[in-house]
Amino acid sequence: MVFGRSTRLLAGAMAVACVVLVGPSAPGSGLFGKSLPVADVRDMVPNRVMTWNICNPCEVSNVDRAAEIAAYAPQVIGLQEACVRDVERIRNYLRGLYGLDYHVEYGTVLQDWGRCGGVPWNPGGFGQAILSAAPMTDRVHVEYPEGGSEDRGYTAVTTMVGGQPVRVFNTHLAQRRQEAVRADQMEVLAADVARHDRAIVLGDFNAVPDAPELARIWALAADTDPQCHPSPTGTCTPTTDWHSKFDYIFLRGIASLEHRVQPTPYSDHHLLHTDLHPA
Repeated sequence: MVFGRSTRLLAGAMAVACVVLVGPSAPGSGLFGKSLPVADVRDMVPNRVMTWNICNPCEVSNVDRAAEIAAYAPQVIGLQEACVRDVERIRNYLRGLYGLDYHVEYGTVLQDWGRCGGVPWNPGGFGQAILSAAPMTDRVHVEYPEGGSEDRGYTAVTTMVGGQPVRVFNTHLAQRRQEAVRADQMEVLAADVARHDRAIVLGDFNAVPDAPELARIWALAADTDPQCHPSPTGTCTPTTDWHSKFDYIFLRGIASLEHRVQPTPYSDHHLLHTDLHPA
């Protein structure tokens, strides 16, 4: 009898572990097949959007990453330097531990075994991802013609924010000291953003606000921080551990109510989120 009970406990623990690590990809699937206690369930904050570069350190717990996101429960999230497997696990934890159920679209630019695991002949995907409480349509994934030292691109989707459709872009520009490459990338991105009257542009731009390569996006949109602009007199809150602002939420045709930059031990980029003015 004792042996049988131990076997059942072990089998149950393994089943839970498999669901957490692999998990269903379709929104609406419960992690354990039942609702969580009410005290553990959180509501997404309407009109809140977030951007976060989650890698470096890269080998950190996805449970901890999910907890950081759940603390603010945004409606839309842009992740950069994200492995597909990590994002899936983060989504499973958000759903199973906090009741936060997100749709996802990926913008994979690399198949990278060293970064994302897998097997050499089938490595994991690496790039950016957009998570949204509402379904996403009209997905577009663009790899920049020149990525610099590593392939880069952007992903765009249409989703509902504030009760209205809005075009959401998520990008990661070339690394520092590659200004000319970033300028070319920005030409590609800005041309797409300009086609939309209502747009949210999230991402790690690897450039400070007064960098010349960001001039095109400043001409189209404003940063969610009202004190942040390309003028040298602007007072932009840093978004990285090295005290630079590299991460942005640009808004076109949309106003923000407030924003917050939150340092985190799980990345050298801070979480940046903003609450948008209802339409």
